[in-house]
Amino acid sequence: MRTSSETAPGNGSATHANASVGKRGVADVMSTALLTVASDESLLMAWELIQRTGFHHLPVVNEDGRCVGLLERGELAVACALPAISLAERYVGDLLPGGSQPHVPVTARLAEVADVMTDHAVDALAVTDDDDTMVGLVTARDLVSAIAGRKPAHGPRDHGPVLFRLEPVLPPTRDT
Repeated sequence: MRTSSETAPGNGSATHANASVGKRGVADVMSTALLTVASDESLLMAWELIQRTGFHHLPVVNEDGRCVGLLERGELAVACALPAISLAERYVGDLLPGGSQPHVPVTARLAEVADVMTDHAVDALAVTDDDDTMVGLVTARDLVSAIAGRKPAHGPRDHGPVLFRLEPVLPPTRDT
């Protein structure tokens, strides 16, 4: 058993590698193809989107593209324990905390991202441009992948942000 004062073989190089990871930019690891919802969307629709996509976070954006919050799969699952009819009458905005939500600028370094996540006890952050418009999402999983030296699983970064917003489509009614 080693004590904290003992050094494992090769430990110095791991510390150096981790320091260089912290200097990398968030743009290198963030997701840019995102599915978003508005705060006036029903919880039922939000749950459907989370279930169908397998995403763990669902950004909530306003008409200007600014992120007003992030819904996490777990908190949405708890809220969705209600009967489906009441879910159609509750809205995404009901689950969002008041006040400004933590986010990081697209110019942030990964060490800064980790600090903000730790300070706010969150595992995902919106990434914003100079106008505070959401351009991506960075998660704790993205940071761990960067530390492990793995490439992001979200595809190439040679395009700008692609924010998808699904509008509900009601089935046609039958003429009787």
